[in-house]
Amino acid sequence: MTIEFGVLLPTRDAIMSGRPKTAPLLAMAERAEAAGFDAVWIGDSITARPRHEPLTLLAAVAARTRRVRLGTAVLLPALRHPVVLAHVVGTLDRLAEGRVVLGVGIAADNVPIRREFAAVGVPFARRVGRVLETLEICRALWSRDGVSFSGSHFQLQDVTVEPKPHRAGGPPIWIGGSGPTALREAARFDAWFPLGPTVDFVAEAWPRVQAAARAAGRPADAVTCAGYVTLALDPSPAAAEQRLHAFLETYYGVPARALLARQATYAGPVEGCAEWLQRWIDAGARHIVIRFAGGDQLAQVEEAAARLLPRLQRR
Repeated sequence: MTIEFGVLLPTRDAIMSGRPKTAPLLAMAERAEAAGFDAVWIGDSITARPRHEPLTLLAAVAARTRRVRLGTAVLLPALRHPVVLAHVVGTLDRLAEGRVVLGVGIAADNVPIRREFAAVGVPFARRVGRVLETLEICRALWSRDGVSFSGSHFQLQDVTVEPKPHRAGGPPIWIGGSGPTALREAARFDAWFPLGPTVDFVAEAWPRVQAAARAAGRPADAVTCAGYVTLALDPSPAAAEQRLHAFLETYYGVPARALLARQATYAGPVEGCAEWLQRWIDAGARHIVIRFAGGDQLAQVEEAAARLLPRLQRR
């Protein structure tokens, strides 16, 4: 049983702090690879929670790394035209020599995200259908020439996109989210990638995703279970909790207490974190993306690699 760990680059933090330079983000990606992490991930938002554009930044990360997988956690395909998205991802996967993982989401229903959809001229109410058609079109364009498509949202006639991705058929697609649509659609793709829910929810829902995969005629292990967690590591539980709460309130603009019950977070020493993460592994997670809650993130990458991951990888 192989358990992989990824690091989320703090692109949103960089914008909120008024320090949008990319050099520290690229340095963190390099350090994560050197420290032994398996993947580097970047979030996506155009106006709702402004940050660096993920596919552009991942191209730079691809040029600075050689081993780690490069993922979006998660991209909102509904905000992009599928032909353009297929072209950009195909080129990115060429740069990365097949290391790209396309984590995608439907988009949560809240005021900032509705405004984001309006800003780019996409009907929010039609986002689910747009996402599913976009993924179908991308997979087709990554696999063959002369693609034609007739759907409710997009019409294509004899379209070819080059270059095709380095990986035959295109990057694996991980379906992000914890709602009914994500649980249903994840069974048709490469992974279920719930962003935020607690480990108890994942333990309860993961068997349902596996059952849906079997019902679709796929082996249950065709779909990977991933996790997305936020960590504040500190020998002092009180200091760790203070940093976690400050991070969440700055990031989301609501009291931390309102988020803790529905987000996967840990604050405290490494030893307790190892036990906490083991629960995710026991629930079925095989790839865990770590978002560090503020502080010196480079130091936390090193500490997690040296003191946290070995405690889990030996089990």
